[in-house]
Amino acid sequence: MYENTFPEKRYRITLDFIKEISPKGTKILDLGTENPFGEILKKEGYIVENTQGEDLDDDQTAVATTNADLVTALEIFEHLLSPYEVLKSIKADKLIASVPLKLWFSPAYQSKTDPWDRHYHEFEDWQFDWLLEKSGWTIKKRKQWTHPVNKIGIRPLLRRFTPRYYMVYAERTR
Repeated sequence: MYENTFPEKRYRITLDFIKEISPKGTKILDLGTENPFGEILKKEGYIVENTQGEDLDDDQTAVATTNADLVTALEIFEHLLSPYEVLKSIKADKLIASVPLKLWFSPAYQSKTDPWDRHYHEFEDWQFDWLLEKSGWTIKKRKQWTHPVNKIGIRPLLRRFTPRYYMVYAERTR
């Protein structure tokens, strides 16, 4: 997916966020297949297991049976038709999730070559908060940040100050 390039800013911000929430040695279930960020987490001392590429809309077994302390869902929920079902099924009591925010000046992302790399949802922050609360989670910490691109034009200019990513730490409501 990254073809020798990595979203360095997103990775740095995400790693710092996780370090603030969970100590090294935390057992993490990362939704999605193995990826470069999971390797970074392992090097930082976290114990990371990934889902195996199953369609989480249809099969929530991995999230419902995990013994992980923390579930991470980093840029996953926008690809699902029903993130609500996945969120309801998570067994762990702690969740760190990030999603791309809906940009009023740009359409939802759709890869022309990879059907798995398409966004069904792009959220406004309040929508994602509502989804989490409705599915049984209480948000404890939030963060938003921009994703500037080195291009010329109105949309690249807007990306310099319009938040593109939204990350939350939430705990299961009992």
